[in-house]
Amino acid sequence: QVQLVESGGGLVQAGGSLRLSCLASGRPFGNYNVGWFRQAPGKEREFVARIIWSGGGTDYVDSVKGRFTISRDNAKNAVYLQMNNLKPEDTAVYYCAASRTGWSTRPDEYPYWGQGTQVTVSS
Repeated sequence: QVQLVESGGGLVQAGGSLRLSCLASGRPFGNYNVGWFRQAPGKEREFVARIIWSGGGTDYVDSVKGRFTISRDNAKNAVYLQMNNLKPEDTAVYYCAASRTGWSTRPDEYPYWGQGTQVTVSS
């Protein structure tokens, strides 16, 4: 199986930017579709963005469109989430997840997950 590790979270003021990284090991990352999800206190885990194995197709939840960009570098076994113009409502633990067989917005359809990285946006 593939192992995933997220990094790049932190504390920023509203309007600031962060770049999250998801690094994979164990299997070539180019064989997997990847999604970013987040979970805020008291909230269900929410789909944020996804990218197909080739990098040619992407999708975002409406609340982050125009602010977040998902990308991948399969040669580095890495997927990134560039987050610009951050808002306090973006505060959450962010997770990357991988699926070899599907390209979904549902967390339960991703079998492989990282440990999460905290993003906190102050007002």
